[in-house]
Amino acid sequence: MINRLTVGCLILCISTMSALANEVKTVNATGEGISPEAAKKDALRNALEKGATLFLASYTNTENFTLTRDTIFTKAEGLVKSYKVLEAGEGAGSIYYCKIRADVSTDAVATAWGEVQNVLEQLGRPKVMVIITETVDGEIQSSSILESMIENRLVESGFDAVEKGQMRAIESKEAADAAHTGNSEKMRAIAKGHGAQVYIMGNADADKAENTNPNNVRLVMYNCNVQAKAFYTDTAKILASKSYPNVRGGARGFTTFSRQAGKQAIAKAAIPLINDIYSGVMRQWSTQISFGGEITLEIDSFPNKTVAFKLKKKVGKIPGVKSVNGPKCTGGMCVYRIRATMTAEDMMEYLIEDGWDELIEVDDFSLNRIQAKYIKK
Repeated sequence: MINRLTVGCLILCISTMSALANEVKTVNATGEGISPEAAKKDALRNALEKGATLFLASYTNTENFTLTRDTIFTKAEGLVKSYKVLEAGEGAGSIYYCKIRADVSTDAVATAWGEVQNVLEQLGRPKVMVIITETVDGEIQSSSILESMIENRLVESGFDAVEKGQMRAIESKEAADAAHTGNSEKMRAIAKGHGAQVYIMGNADADKAENTNPNNVRLVMYNCNVQAKAFYTDTAKILASKSYPNVRGGARGFTTFSRQAGKQAIAKAAIPLINDIYSGVMRQWSTQISFGGEITLEIDSFPNKTVAFKLKKKVGKIPGVKSVNGPKCTGGMCVYRIRATMTAEDMMEYLIEDGWDELIEVDDFSLNRIQAKYIKK
């Protein structure tokens, strides 16, 4: 006879909105916040949840055939293509409100320039650094065609990219070495020094394959491998990662080796790679806007863990915070990992209000990380 039964059931279902086609729905939504900007971002998130494809996941736990927990998780996949503010102002209790009409797409990948701008605006317009090393027949090239193609795609889409001219010669060499050896920590330090919130690093390597003569046209053929990864600078979290091995391309020629043919092979592999990296990053950001991304809150100088756990409850009451994990404490330093539908900059607006300024003193913050000290009483 079974006197204890624990059952975990994960059900994934999609709402009646079709995920097969890219639908666009016009919805009205209202948001609230402690500033006009926070209220607008809240309205945009609410519009996304109304109009996008909604994914539901239910987790049920029972003991002795008695329900002990029933948790439902939701995620809206899509993006706000465009919106118009219908009304905005200050309401009761110094809380601002914003009413909008928005066109919401069920496709989470922003393609049009205006769509990308809406996503970037909600994320605080992160700056991007791109470093790709490129070799042809084992020789490092002075410039990378893959790097240039990624940068052009970002700039054309409205991203703010770090210009290579801003880097000192020694930094450029260090960045190239870091990308070539896969030293993400070194790249992270360089990107942080240039104010980049996101960095993309990778390799493109082309090597001679063979000479061919199809239809009496002499070709020099090369095989190439390309790979790239996108990271958050502050937390080192991977946003997207993709590689294309053994892609063949070439150019006309009579020589045994041809740098032009190697470059052609890399360019051929670059197009699908860039599309995959771009789509991966945009989907991650769409999920962060609707379902929530991770913010790391580091607070130093806690007198004891009891105070740290009490503060955890206060963090959990901040509007937009979905969950708080931790704190993980080492000495007087405690780290909270927070899932929230906001950036660290958005959260800062709360941490300087409502008595927070009497509890902690913020030393620094970035896109996904806040560093502070506990104010001893």
